[in-house]
Amino acid sequence: MTNTAGLEAQIRDLPKVSLHDHLDGALRPATLIELAGQIGHELPSSDPEELAEIFRTNADSGDLVKYLEAFAHTTAVMQTPEALRRIAREYVEDLAADGVVYAEVRWAPEQHTRGGLSLDEAVEAVQEGLDDGAQALAEQDQMIIVGQLVSAMRQADQAAEVVELALRHRERGVVGFDIAGPEAGFPAAKFAPAFTRLAEQMMPATVHAGEADGVESVRDALVSGRAQRLGHGIRVAEDIRLTTGESSRSKIGDGGEELIEVELGEVARWVRDRQIHLEVAPTSNLQTGAVSALTGQSEVEMSHHPFDMLYQLGFNVGVNTDNRLVSGVTLTGELAALAETFSYGPAELADFQINALESSFLGYEEREALAAHILEAWQ
Repeated sequence: MTNTAGLEAQIRDLPKVSLHDHLDGALRPATLIELAGQIGHELPSSDPEELAEIFRTNADSGDLVKYLEAFAHTTAVMQTPEALRRIAREYVEDLAADGVVYAEVRWAPEQHTRGGLSLDEAVEAVQEGLDDGAQALAEQDQMIIVGQLVSAMRQADQAAEVVELALRHRERGVVGFDIAGPEAGFPAAKFAPAFTRLAEQMMPATVHAGEADGVESVRDALVSGRAQRLGHGIRVAEDIRLTTGESSRSKIGDGGEELIEVELGEVARWVRDRQIHLEVAPTSNLQTGAVSALTGQSEVEMSHHPFDMLYQLGFNVGVNTDNRLVSGVTLTGELAALAETFSYGPAELADFQINALESSFLGYEEREALAAHILEAWQ
């Protein structure tokens, strides 16, 4: 097909893997409106389509503050067990409708205790919703596996507590740990004891890094955070120098024609050679300024994204949505946009699913079984 809509129709029913998708960024607009009405929380609109459009417009504005406005609304309605269960159940249903067969949902329980819930009660409520959604789909002969990634917010001081929370629930749905929030000023090194505790207990971690800050943030995530994966991670491209026939360049998106030489710095080489998985969210990376930080250009589009360069150079990349409601995207749509931009076919799109699956925090046997299913469907 030669248009994105046609590609989406082809891709939607194929099995996919989602590793970087925030629960509080993925509510259904109608659900957000209903729950806000129940607690008297004022939204920018009470019309689902208009509300979704407002969030998308804010996300596309180039203003990170506007991008983040949506989360004040979503977290406001996510303070009771009933709301968390419903949102988690619908989260599973929406992923399945988009063809996702394995997902890791990340969220920060510490942001959901204002209504009196304990951290454990919040995790339990979300797990009940995930289980409800998966069970309902199983009764319709649909299969989906969803694990929780419990996040600690960098700007808070609860990382040690959240690590213990994750460990308490590791046999009850939690598959790993994450830190999120502002990278600059809140390095992974600040939470090194928490990451050591995880390592001692053999629980895996993914770390948001290389999105809002540069290569040193990636290095810190690897060294202090012992990250098995990098949330976004695309600014590792700052550590790659491309020499072309027309010019030497150190940033992506500049001029240049024939590629003559690629030089990887020590961080980029480590990430590439060790196959540290990059949880890339293409549209979100454009919206939050991560791509602009790489190119030095304020106006960017998908063709400026370093995704294809990283893929061609052998980096372990996967495709994600980050925040489906806020960015107005689906995983199917993200894959179709990349295929249109970089002329990918089914083989490349299948590669991204296997990359993500093999880098997931699912057990080896389960990964092998799912990989066979995914490859058979895509071939």
